[in-house]
Amino acid sequence: MKKIYVVLLLAATVCSAQVKKGKLLWEENFDSKTLNESVWNYELGDGCPNVCGWGNNERQIYTTKNHRLEDGKLIITIKKEDDKYTSTRITTAGKKEFKYGYMEARAKLPVGYGIWPAFWMLGSNIIQAGWPLAGEIDILEYVGKEPDMVYTTLHTKANHGDHASSKKTEFTDIEEGYHTYGANWTADFIEFYVDGKSVYKFMPENKTEEIWPFNQPFYFIINTAVGGNFGGPKVDDSIFPQEFIVDYVKVYSN
Repeated sequence: MKKIYVVLLLAATVCSAQVKKGKLLWEENFDSKTLNESVWNYELGDGCPNVCGWGNNERQIYTTKNHRLEDGKLIITIKKEDDKYTSTRITTAGKKEFKYGYMEARAKLPVGYGIWPAFWMLGSNIIQAGWPLAGEIDILEYVGKEPDMVYTTLHTKANHGDHASSKKTEFTDIEEGYHTYGANWTADFIEFYVDGKSVYKFMPENKTEEIWPFNQPFYFIINTAVGGNFGGPKVDDSIFPQEFIVDYVKVYSN
């Protein structure tokens, strides 16, 4: 799943359209004492030998010890420990997968140069089809080197890496408190929202496999990376530890 992120589009303003949610289909409120492993998988290490640096020259090592559940929240703690960075990456692959719906997380971002939190989805056929043919939906990406910016991105065989279908939008208070990040995914389009306001819509007319892999189930990923092609390469070690706090993940019908 090698990805090189260079965003091509810049938004100076946010669209006014408000999201309309349907019936609540599933929710994760992190209200247990430990992570529910009937829903979540851990992805561990540095990605080697298959995707060293997780395909992006990232510098963190993922563990089972860099998170906790507290007061109904998932708290991922990103640390600098001796000569390495540690973090957490969890997925719902093979356990909770969805085709269409409004996907939303409420979260508080970590901040600082080199930090890279994300709430995203991959096609459930990723092992068979590989990346980027399986498709990727990046509902939230934030990089500390670009304060006040939220990235929303789609990777497909036709448009990925340097040419991903992507947009970044300015929110001057995004580092303050909690915000919601969502994607309304239908058979015809995917539209991204921040705090309920539309920021980007992808609606291609020609939906070939290379352009529109979004006609199959996808699963969630929550993680925070350090450095890499998108988050770095420079990392400010003075910022650590940092916390990526997720209040909930919810899926609604369209």
